[in-house]
Amino acid sequence: MNHKILETLEYGRVKGQLAQFIVSATGRAELAKLEPQTDYTTIHHWVEETEDGADLLRLVGGIPLPELADVSPQLKRLKVQASLNGTELAQITQVLRTSMAVQNFFEGLVEKKIRLRTIDNLATSLVTIPEVTRRLARSLDPDGRVTDEASTKLHGVRQLITQTEVDIRHELERYTRGKQAKKLSDPIITIRNDRYVIPVLAQYRNQFGGVVHDQSASGQTLYIEPGSVVELNNRLRQAQIEERQEVRKVLAELSDLVRPYRNDIAQNAQLLGHLDLINAKAKLAAAMKASVPLLNQEGEVNLRMARHPLIDQEKVVANDIALGKDYQAIVITGPNTGGKTITLKTLGLIQLMAQSGMFIPANENSTVAIFDNVFADIGDEQSLEQNLSTFSGHMENVKRILEQITANSLVLLDELGAGTDPKEGAALAMAILDQIGATGSEVVVTTHYPELKVYGYDRAKTINASMEFDQQTLQPTYRLLLGVPGQSNGIAIAKRLGIEQAVIDEASSLVSDDSQDLNKMIGDLVEQRKRAREENERLQALVKENAATKEELDAKLDRFNEQRDKLLERARSEANHEVSQAKKKANQIIHHLRQLEIQGATVKENELIDAQGALNALHKDNPRLNHNSVLQRAKQKHQLKVGDHVNVKSYGQQGVLLNKRGAHKWEVQLGILKMAIDEADLEKISAKQAKQAEKKHAQPRRMAVRTIQTRQTSARLDLRGHRYEEAMSELASFIDHALLNNLPSVTIIHGKGTGALRKGTQQYLQSNPRVKNFEYASPSNGGDGATIAYF
Repeated sequence: MNHKILETLEYGRVKGQLAQFIVSATGRAELAKLEPQTDYTTIHHWVEETEDGADLLRLVGGIPLPELADVSPQLKRLKVQASLNGTELAQITQVLRTSMAVQNFFEGLVEKKIRLRTIDNLATSLVTIPEVTRRLARSLDPDGRVTDEASTKLHGVRQLITQTEVDIRHELERYTRGKQAKKLSDPIITIRNDRYVIPVLAQYRNQFGGVVHDQSASGQTLYIEPGSVVELNNRLRQAQIEERQEVRKVLAELSDLVRPYRNDIAQNAQLLGHLDLINAKAKLAAAMKASVPLLNQEGEVNLRMARHPLIDQEKVVANDIALGKDYQAIVITGPNTGGKTITLKTLGLIQLMAQSGMFIPANENSTVAIFDNVFADIGDEQSLEQNLSTFSGHMENVKRILEQITANSLVLLDELGAGTDPKEGAALAMAILDQIGATGSEVVVTTHYPELKVYGYDRAKTINASMEFDQQTLQPTYRLLLGVPGQSNGIAIAKRLGIEQAVIDEASSLVSDDSQDLNKMIGDLVEQRKRAREENERLQALVKENAATKEELDAKLDRFNEQRDKLLERARSEANHEVSQAKKKANQIIHHLRQLEIQGATVKENELIDAQGALNALHKDNPRLNHNSVLQRAKQKHQLKVGDHVNVKSYGQQGVLLNKRGAHKWEVQLGILKMAIDEADLEKISAKQAKQAEKKHAQPRRMAVRTIQTRQTSARLDLRGHRYEEAMSELASFIDHALLNNLPSVTIIHGKGTGALRKGTQQYLQSNPRVKNFEYASPSNGGDGATIAYF
C-alpha cells in the first residue's frame, strides 16, 4: 500500500496509540514495521489473533508479559564466541523465563477449557530449556549481579570478604570510639584506593603509623591505613581479586551454556514480541471500545456508527457509512467546517486499521472491504519550491491516483476541482469521477459545486450525501446524511451574523428561483431526516430501557423462585422435625398410660386431664391466623365473664369460669380441680354444649385404667404395595393396637423389593421401647421378606 496514504490519514498516530501498550523491544520493532496488508488470508489471520487477545484480556487479564530488552546484540556476540556480562545474560534469562511462563499460561487455558482460534499455536512454537533457565535464574539477579549460589568457590570467597570486612571495621572502631577518636578529624571509617582508612589530623600522623593513602584539600586531614589493619586489608584485597576472577569464570561458563541455544532464544524473542503486539491491539480495542471488523472480499463497506479513532471517543460524532453494494461513489456536499473531510478520513483510517488486523472504532457487525490500495487527495497541496498553486498540486495528486487505481481500490478526494473557475472545476470534477467509475474503483468525494449534486442524482451507482446543518442554530451537527444533497446556507449565515437586511434582500433576489426552491426542498428533507433520527434514538433508548427492566425483573423472579424453593424445603424439614417430636412425645404419654395399665394402678382425674392436655399441646396452630383481623374481631364479640362455660383447648376439657386473675388469666373449675388458665387457651361454649360434653364424658371420679379393644387386631400386617410414608403410618398404628390387645408378637410382611420397607420397618421396631426384639420369619413363612416382632 502506498506510503503517502499512511501520512495523509495519520496512520502513524494510531500506531503511537498502540505503542503505549507495548512492553518488549521486539514488540516495538514489529510495531514499527506494521503496515496495512492487502492479502485476505493474512488480514483474516491477524484479526483472529486480535480476537484471541481480546478474549484473553476479558477472561484472564491478557497474556502475562514483562518488559523484555532487545537480546539480538547479545546473541550476535555469542555467535562470535564472546562472553556476555551479567546484565546481558540477565536479559537473556528474562526471555527464557518468560517463554516458560507463557507456555505454562497457555497450558493453563486448556485446563480452564478456554478455547482460542490461533495464538495458542504460537505458544507451542516456544522453545523452553528448563535446566539452562534454572541455572541462569539461580546464578544471576534480575539486574545482572552474579549471585553467591553461582558457584561453590564464589560463595566461599564472598563469605571471606564479608568476614574480613567485619574484622577490619571492628579493628578500626578502636580508633573511632576509643581515646584516639579526638585525634581524628571525623570519627568515621572510609575507603581510599579500595582500602579501609580513617581520617587523622595531620599533627597526629606519627602516632598512628601505617600507610597514608590520601589527604584533604587543605592538607589538615590524612587518610591513614593503620598498621594493625594492613594485613586485613591485604587479605580483603586478595579475596576481592579472587571474587572478580570467579565472577568472570562463571559468566564465561553461563555464556557457553547459552551459546548452543541462541537461535531458539532469538525465535522465542520474536514470538514474544508478536504476542506483545497482539496484547497491545487487544488493549487499544478495549480502550476505544472498538469491535471486530467483518471482512468482505466483494468491496462492500458498511460501517455502523463509525468514529474517527484520533478524536476523543466521548466527543466524536459517529456516522453510518455504506459503500460498494448499492453504489460505488458518494458525493458529499455542504458548507465548510461541517465535517466532510473528517468523514473521508474516518472511512480511510478505519480501512487501514482493519487491514492491519486491528479492531475498528465502530459498532459490532460493521463490515470492511479488502482494498489493494487506498488513495487520497486531502488538504492543501500548494508548494512554493515547485511553484505549484493549490489547484495544480491537487491535479498532480489526482494524475498519480488515476494512473495507479484498479477495480479494487478506494479513492478519497477532498474538494475535487477547487481552486479554479467554478464552471471549469465542476466539469473537470465530473470527468474525473467518470474516469474513476469506468475503472471500477470506489470513491468518496467532497465538493461545494452545486453541479455535482445533479451528477450524484443522475449517475448510476452514485449517491448524494451531505453533512447535517441545524437550521435553528445555523451550526453543523457533523452527522452524515446519505441520499440528501447539501444545501447552501451562505445568505442565512450572513443574516444571522448581522449583515444589513438590504444586502440580504439584494442577494436573495440575485439567486434564481430554482436554486431557492431546491434549497427549500433540501431543508425540508434535512428537517424530516433529523426528526426521524431523533425519534429513532428515542425509541432505541426506550427499547434499551425496557430490555434492562426486563432483565432486572427476570433476575428478581429467578431469585424469588430460588428463595421460595429454599423456604419450602426448610418448612418441610421443620415440619418433619415437629411431627417426629410430636410422635415421640405421644409415644411417651401412651407408654406411661400402658405402664399404669399393666401395673393395675388407678388413675386420678387430674392425671387424665394432664395427659389429655399434653396430647392436645402437640397441636400447632398456624401462626398467621393469630394475626388475622377477621378472627380477632370475631373473638372480641365473645367477651369472657364469670360463670361462662369454656373449653380449655390445651387439655381438651370443659370447665366454668370462677373469677379473673390478673390481666389475662382466669380461675377455671375443671371437675374437682381449680386451675389458673391463660385466656388465650379458653374458648367460650354454650351451656347446652357443656351439658352434652358432660354426658359424653361422664365417668366415676376414681377408676382403674382398662384396656378396651378398639379394632379387631390381626397378628399379621401386610405392607406390600404401600408407599413408604403410608406403610410407616400403618405400621405404627398396627403396633399400638397390638400392644393394647396384649399380643405377644406380630408378623410384618414388607417384601423384599428395593429393601426400603424392610429397612424402615426394622428402624421403627428398633426405636420402639416396647419391642423386645425382632427377627426374620422362617423360610417357609417368607424368609427375609417378613419380620417377626416380640413385645
